[in-house]
Amino acid sequence: MPAMYGLAAADLEVQRKTRGLIDELIPYEVEAEMNGGELPAGVAQDMQRRVAQLGLLAVNMPAALGGGGLTMLQQVLVQEQTGRVTNALGWVVPSPPSWFPAVATEHQRERWVIPAINGHKRECYAITEETSGSDVDIAATARREGGEYVLDGVKWHVTSFNEADYVFFQARLQGGPNEGAHAMFIVDLPAPGVRVVRTPAYSHTFAHHHPLVAFEGVRVPEANRVGAEGDGMTFAYEWFRYERLMIAARCLGAAARLIEEATCFARQRHARGHPIIEFQVVQTMLADSLTELWAAKTMTYETARGIDAGGDPKVAHTHCSMVKLYASEMAGRVADRAVQIFGGRGYMRECVAERFYRELRVERIWEGTSEIQRSIIAGQLARRGVSGLI
Repeated sequence: MPAMYGLAAADLEVQRKTRGLIDELIPYEVEAEMNGGELPAGVAQDMQRRVAQLGLLAVNMPAALGGGGLTMLQQVLVQEQTGRVTNALGWVVPSPPSWFPAVATEHQRERWVIPAINGHKRECYAITEETSGSDVDIAATARREGGEYVLDGVKWHVTSFNEADYVFFQARLQGGPNEGAHAMFIVDLPAPGVRVVRTPAYSHTFAHHHPLVAFEGVRVPEANRVGAEGDGMTFAYEWFRYERLMIAARCLGAAARLIEEATCFARQRHARGHPIIEFQVVQTMLADSLTELWAAKTMTYETARGIDAGGDPKVAHTHCSMVKLYASEMAGRVADRAVQIFGGRGYMRECVAERFYRELRVERIWEGTSEIQRSIIAGQLARRGVSGLI
């Protein structure tokens, strides 16, 4: 099967190593589900060591800085495999901000980039607010005072804040020649003035929390500003583009796991004296799921190859929106069918279909809703036409 996607030997080796790691995590899913997403004592540390041994630390970072230096296609292969396990257990394979090294100062490389590559530090992003999400209409402010900036604002859904050592804070500049422009800052955690307002319960059961976080008069030196004043949205968009592609990749892995599990169950479950896989209605659900997965997989791999080939970034941005849209919607449909095939078992938290049914729903929301992706795609279609995009 992999040969039909034109994967080279090095690609297949990356895929094999990651799949083996995820296969080690899958047996812990139910225990994590019943314990707030947490792995048993010591297992997380063991898995982190395994990640390092397998060379899967910071695979998206430059080899010259100690990262894996994998191609975009290989990064997709890694994320596809991490998507096969529920409860975000696959997040044990870290993906530091790949856009950061190119714009980081020497101080920033030493303080944050290199430790992230070595697995000693993890980041999170504080961008979304109560009245802004996919449109990134930021109300948080950054006011310059001498050689420092004073940061204020309340951020929502700060994913992995409880696991992070530093946070990227997006704000609008208040005062000065660039007033109203966006800027991005790094805040080490914990820091005076940074507090968790509350930690909501979400549909999924992850050890990585998504709290509301208040930044109240938080002071950071100028050295903590990323790039120039006014550059903040550039970095946010680069992060969005990368993460949209990786969301698509993880959806591929989730859909493949669901199809495998549902097919296995359909062979074993009998109704009216026959395995339910012999009933046309079940065959239709499985056939539609496999067909859609193949289409999504082909799109996602091709998009990654286009980025590796150095294509137009704006076209790549549109393609990442396309694959995020299609793969996330596809995975949601596959999860719904899998729950139906499992029947009553599919409604039990111990069932992989039930967990994915909840977990995959957010893929159509975060890093830009499906509606935002459609808007991006339609906008580029109006500018470039069909032949300019596919």
